[in-house]
Amino acid sequence: MCKGEDFTDMEDFGNEREAWLKTFLELPNGIPDSDTFRRVFEKIKPAELSDALYGWLGVERTKRGVIAIDGKTICGSGNAGHKAYHVVSAFVAENQMTLGEITAIPQLLDLIDTAGATVTIDAMGCQTDIAKKNCGKQSELLHCVKGESDKPA
Repeated sequence: MCKGEDFTDMEDFGNEREAWLKTFLELPNGIPDSDTFRRVFEKIKPAELSDALYGWLGVERTKRGVIAIDGKTICGSGNAGHKAYHVVSAFVAENQMTLGEITAIPQLLDLIDTAGATVTIDAMGCQTDIAKKNCGKQSELLHCVKGESDKPA
């Protein structure tokens, strides 16, 4: 949220907007530090947080149409010591909501409920292990791969 990537970013966000946050939050001890945010998130049960967010957003979980899995390479992240880093996201088209972002497709598929959805994925996800992750989840998996005819002349 708010382009934050870690618990330090959460603390920074709070410190930068403390006056605004105090207009609707009681903050008798100020903004929590990054360690406090980490400890809180370690205790949160993902399924219960998911239920709360769906309720807050007014989204029905059973009405899923298309979940688009897409990966991007982070420009300039590769060097002589390691390959480039990738970020993978799952996006629900009907709700315009990102379900998760992670660096590996199989882990992302373990995190999200795809039942009743059509899952689209590009060539980055055309691997046997990834296809097997979707088996038995009561969803459709659509791999989109460019063919030879799609290459520029």
